[in-house]
Amino acid sequence: MNDAGKKSLDTHRAFLLLSEIEQEETLSQRELSSRLGIALGLVNSYLKNLVAKGYVRIRSFPKNRYGYLLTPQGLAEKSRLAYLHLSYFTNLYQTARQDYLALFRALHASGIRRVCFCGVDEIAEIAYLSLREIGLDLLEVMDDQHAGESFFDKKVSPLITGSETTNQPIVITSLKRGDDLADELLRRGVNRSFIFRAENGQPYRTKSLEDL
Repeated sequence: MNDAGKKSLDTHRAFLLLSEIEQEETLSQRELSSRLGIALGLVNSYLKNLVAKGYVRIRSFPKNRYGYLLTPQGLAEKSRLAYLHLSYFTNLYQTARQDYLALFRALHASGIRRVCFCGVDEIAEIAYLSLREIGLDLLEVMDDQHAGESFFDKKVSPLITGSETTNQPIVITSLKRGDDLADELLRRGVNRSFIFRAENGQPYRTKSLEDL
């Protein structure tokens, strides 16, 4: 992701955090992390920045519980970011579309005709459109959080283990949980050489496509 894309992502995450805090005072960092699909460390970093800027203040509650409150400046900032929200999704679509097209072109050129998706969110839908444009087939969609749901004409299944690997490329198709999903696949014994991500318009891989 380029600098503009990272800035848009930061803006989007700040908006989501401010929106969640506005709705409920007693949310912990762990609860915010779970709701937004953002790593706990990142939530901590964003909150520190928002507190430093005067947009959020920390409040103590009974039983050693802490929460976060929007300041008047924070409310104004949330309103400003709301106008940038739509722009973020426009940029996200354009960037992700090109990144996945580049990845799927490379896979197709290497002789790959079927792939699996790992992760279901708005990015997965963009990846699917790019997949169809290149002419690849979607073999399976996996995501523990959405197992049993439908993704286009596929039923979402739980993440596989190494023993279940079909020797087909597994493409990470979640922006929010991409790192966590890739790490979980590795923990389950999936060979990292079968895990692919689309970044900066180039395929992310750990070995030559010709080795698949």
